[in-house]
Amino acid sequence: MAPKDLINKQMRTRAVHAGRDPEAATGAVVPPIHLSTTFERDPDGGYPRGFAYSTFANPNRHALEAAMTQLEGGAAAVASASGMAAIAGVLSGLSRGDRIIVSYDLFQGTARLLNDQGRQWGVEIDVVDICDLTQVAATITPKTRMIWVDSPSNPLMRVADIAALAEVAKAKGCYLAVDSTFATFALQKPLALGADVVIHAATKYISGHSDVVNGLAVFGEAGHLYDRARAFQINVGAAPSPFDCWLVHRGLRTLPLRIVAQSEAALAVAMALEAHPMIEKVYYPGLPGDPTHAVATRQMRGGYGGMVSASVRGGREAALATVAAVRLFFRAASFGGVESLIEHRASSPIQTRGQGTGYVMPEDLLRLSIGLEAPDDLIADLDQALNTARRNARVSGGQ
Repeated sequence: MAPKDLINKQMRTRAVHAGRDPEAATGAVVPPIHLSTTFERDPDGGYPRGFAYSTFANPNRHALEAAMTQLEGGAAAVASASGMAAIAGVLSGLSRGDRIIVSYDLFQGTARLLNDQGRQWGVEIDVVDICDLTQVAATITPKTRMIWVDSPSNPLMRVADIAALAEVAKAKGCYLAVDSTFATFALQKPLALGADVVIHAATKYISGHSDVVNGLAVFGEAGHLYDRARAFQINVGAAPSPFDCWLVHRGLRTLPLRIVAQSEAALAVAMALEAHPMIEKVYYPGLPGDPTHAVATRQMRGGYGGMVSASVRGGREAALATVAAVRLFFRAASFGGVESLIEHRASSPIQTRGQGTGYVMPEDLLRLSIGLEAPDDLIADLDQALNTARRNARVSGGQ
């Protein structure tokens, strides 16, 4: 058995059992949902059960945070009401005058947050190619406090060398934060590679069913970044509901199975798209020709993820025509669910504001979230949609 296969099998067992014990009062195997906002104190005023008010802590949130701490190999975790709340909580560890290094293809939500609230907080942004270690190192100044990386990136699917970035960050006294939403704990372990904190939009793969909004941050140490993230969660009311935590905890138990199946299907889809005459370029780290393939192969395990992006020949018109012609894919934003989604990113309403990194979303780009349908069915749907777009282009062009 290959080492990566063995690790994935172990992860399957851990994901099922992490943060779970039979419920003490009834022996229930499935944890109950604790909707109470407040918890009884002892006559002496103490809280021997560890819970006082649900803003501060809740049994379902505690179980989810314990599970993610175990699965990521961290020291502590903070569950938040959304992925953006988790990101904001980590960024709250920065102070006025601090600088943060980000990549030009930074997730647009993080970019907007830094460009708006970050600048209000007095945090300055330096934009680099995060895959260029020389450029990253040269950009660090005495005021640089954090390096932020999305790996794989959204939507270009570039995989940064986390271990190498961690060495650079450590040598310069910076934090390294990794948004690992695309990879999840089943395919990539940033903390083991030297990162200080790993962030997830648990709305996506971890919950896995497109029915809950949640965010998670897991910290290598229960130090400054963790303390600030926990304070942010409490002070701004960013705590998730008990039911949301229950749903995410339920979803993560099947993640290792889902993400491997989605990765296998995504690779098949990427290879088929690469061979299609209507496709200019495919962005997927599992393809041997991808510029970050070697790093991804060394860094990830069990697959390269379920996200694929592709540039369509014919620009915006052809890309939109392709999206319009799909029959099996859902035309929708988000990703990570059991159903496959397709989106023309440049026309999304959330693209209307500038990112502040200089990156402009290509008009010919489609982003695909590969679900659990049969890969052959997905490939056939994309093939007919691309061919429909090609025929329509010929008609409109008078050919």
